[in-house]
Amino acid sequence: MKPHLKREEKAGPPAPVAAGPADPLRGQKETVVRWVLRLCALVSVLGLFLMVIFLFRESLPAWREAGAANIFSSEWSPDKGKYGILIFLVGTMAVSTGSLIIGAPLALGTAVYLHAYAKPSWKRFIGRGLEVLAGVPSIILGWLGFTTLVPLVRRFAGGTGMGILPASIVLAVMILPTIATIARDSLEAVPKAFAEASLSMGATRWQTLRRVTIPAAWPGILAAVILGLGRALGETMAVAMVIGPATAFPKNLITPTHTLTTKIMLEMGESTGVHRSSLFAMALILLALSMFLIWLVRRLSAKTIKGTSGGAFYC
Repeated sequence: MKPHLKREEKAGPPAPVAAGPADPLRGQKETVVRWVLRLCALVSVLGLFLMVIFLFRESLPAWREAGAANIFSSEWSPDKGKYGILIFLVGTMAVSTGSLIIGAPLALGTAVYLHAYAKPSWKRFIGRGLEVLAGVPSIILGWLGFTTLVPLVRRFAGGTGMGILPASIVLAVMILPTIATIARDSLEAVPKAFAEASLSMGATRWQTLRRVTIPAAWPGILAAVILGLGRALGETMAVAMVIGPATAFPKNLITPTHTLTTKIMLEMGESTGVHRSSLFAMALILLALSMFLIWLVRRLSAKTIKGTSGGAFYC
């Protein structure tokens, strides 16, 4: 008798799954979606381009008839043909710088506290407060500054109580939630492995924040400060209620003055001819100033990060 031979059953390849009918329009649909998304991404760039064209066209009579030397002078008297904006430019830079000096440290301190030290209940409480503060209309903050802050400044510092100091404080309150929220998100986005590695080497929590977490989140923190600066440069109503106004160079922090935005707001409705065109020139210069500051801060930040070892940031 022949021995019974058992065959080893080997698993064969899986049976092919019947594919559905190919979509002949699949490639065209992807192309349409790609172009729609591309147009959505270009809307902001197109809007900025059209804005620059409009401001340049409306300000062209002022550049032609008044001249750049007249526009960048320090005398503003449209009745006499003087359209100097230097007073308002100085006021804008002073108020914006003051708001950053007051508001940025408070906002960054808030972001660091919420990221590393706050308990969950405090995170929720302070986070909701920042969201509410960010949604408060600027006119309300300006009115509160006019009714409460200006009398306090007048009482303790003298003068009218209006000027760069109260305007800077009001703007600091306005930019605080913007900077704090974005800076906190940047800190939260840093991988936890970075902090865990630093703590495992014996570093304290503050040393980890100062030398690991903050340097890693520095681009996002810088973006937060830039956005806060942009809001400070463009704010109008809140500043107009506490800064004065007065068409004169500020002698100190409690001297009434003007900014570019407040001057445009107050005189645009009644201006005509070259006077109106000079106000558009102010808006164009303000836009160029914002773009230049953003470019300058990014360049300085890039050089700072490249110049430090591994991007470390030391306080």
